[in-house]
Amino acid sequence: MTDHERHLGLYRQMQLIRRFEEEAARAYAQGKIGGFLHLYIGQEAIAVGAVAALSASDYVLTTYRDHGLALARGMSPRTAMSELFGKATGCSQGLGGSMHFFDVEHNMLGGYGIVGGHLPIAAGTAFASKYRGDGRVSVVFFGEGAASIGDCHEAMALSALWKLPVIFVCENNQYAMGTPLTRTLANDDVTARAAGYGMASDRFVCENVHQVMEHFDLAIKRARELSEPTLMEIRTYRHRGHSMSDPGKYRTAEEVEEHKRRDPLVVSRTALEKAGLGDKLTELDASVETEVQDAIKFADDSPEPGPELLAATTYKGAFAR
Repeated sequence: MTDHERHLGLYRQMQLIRRFEEEAARAYAQGKIGGFLHLYIGQEAIAVGAVAALSASDYVLTTYRDHGLALARGMSPRTAMSELFGKATGCSQGLGGSMHFFDVEHNMLGGYGIVGGHLPIAAGTAFASKYRGDGRVSVVFFGEGAASIGDCHEAMALSALWKLPVIFVCENNQYAMGTPLTRTLANDDVTARAAGYGMASDRFVCENVHQVMEHFDLAIKRARELSEPTLMEIRTYRHRGHSMSDPGKYRTAEEVEEHKRRDPLVVSRTALEKAGLGDKLTELDASVETEVQDAIKFADDSPEPGPELLAATTYKGAFAR
């Protein structure tokens, strides 16, 4: 595979996530999606770059802003959109919704709605990998708003103490819901605490998908070969509000537009166009659009979950069928 072919593949994944999220927003406005909906628009390069650097057998866990990582990891848009629509064909049979994507086949172990509560789970999967000697790495994504949660401290303290193969990734999109990190932390460098735990750290601004891959390559090598954790902070930016109910009035239009000009998706497209791949991009865009529209139709046509799922998804043992 040539460098351009690889870049096209990465761009397609980012574009698929972008269009999926845009159509999810539309479906939410149409009343097809209920509950919460947290979009990943603007942050696609992180999920795509990280997954490109990982092995298929590695574990990934994330927050409630989980659609992008699920799609990057290999979940089909049909399955993902069906879960948003609350349909039985969704990844959690329509019972989890936007915040609770889960895909055992692709080792995507959640979507978690409790802020910071999933970090200890990642420490647990990393402990299991070290105990078994299976060579797997666990990567857990969290927002900067979770950086002060007690679970965050406990997971990192134990991971460093026990030398676990885990990477803690703070996706710092600069506004924890609607509050800048400078108003919640005396030192807004999340990685500054890594020295206190005794673990390596890495901090950078997300500029393009290749850069993300390079940074993850180093952290993954450290985890897989040395069984040592890393605390990584990636400065990024979400183009939409925290959720669909957030108008984002704490940001100026000028600020948002400035970040959109530096959008890693735009950076990739510009580079590919300069490489003379405009026709390929046109074909790629059309195939992504077909795939996303197919996912919407599939979700629309899929059945609602029935009462037969209640016992099987509530009880384990004799009641489960």
